[in-house]
Amino acid sequence: MHAPDEMTLFASRLDAVGAPYMITGATAAIIYGQPRLTNDLDVVLALADEQVRALQAAFPETEFYIPPESVIRTEQARALRGHFNLIHHESGYKADVYLVGQDPLHAWAMPLRRSIEWTVDMVLWVAPPEYVILRKLEFFREGRSHKHPTDIRAILATTSVDRATIDSWLPRLGLVEVWAEVVHG
Repeated sequence: MHAPDEMTLFASRLDAVGAPYMITGATAAIIYGQPRLTNDLDVVLALADEQVRALQAAFPETEFYIPPESVIRTEQARALRGHFNLIHHESGYKADVYLVGQDPLHAWAMPLRRSIEWTVDMVLWVAPPEYVILRKLEFFREGRSHKHPTDIRAILATTSVDRATIDSWLPRLGLVEVWAEVVHG
């Protein structure tokens, strides 16, 4: 049996839930920038209360680790940084699911997500590159991992981005100095 494609494994099931999602993190950086290895799939999900059971049905416990409904609902109740994991038992592929909540950057990016044809019959929804850059700046500020500046520079070198949009978010997110360090450092 051939190994499942991480994107197809999760994205097709998320499509079935009917909740808007967008792929972000390293996977989006790879799509917009340059190839590198990553251990998981980062997804931002706008999960409504009535879609929790559809999510559980799309990721059956026989095939996936999915947290109990109570945990998902607790994470949904968080205004910021609601999060849970989905793990495919057979392959070990993991999706880190971040809930939109009241995060203004998530709210801005979700309607601007881009569809990318992944296979003949599958479209992936990917966060806009400006969002990916801004989040990677935040992660760099928090953890100082140099993979984030590398990803940002690759996106800037290979993908058309709206610099005015980035510039408008930098002060709101407290990222002006980090941006200067990444771009000029």
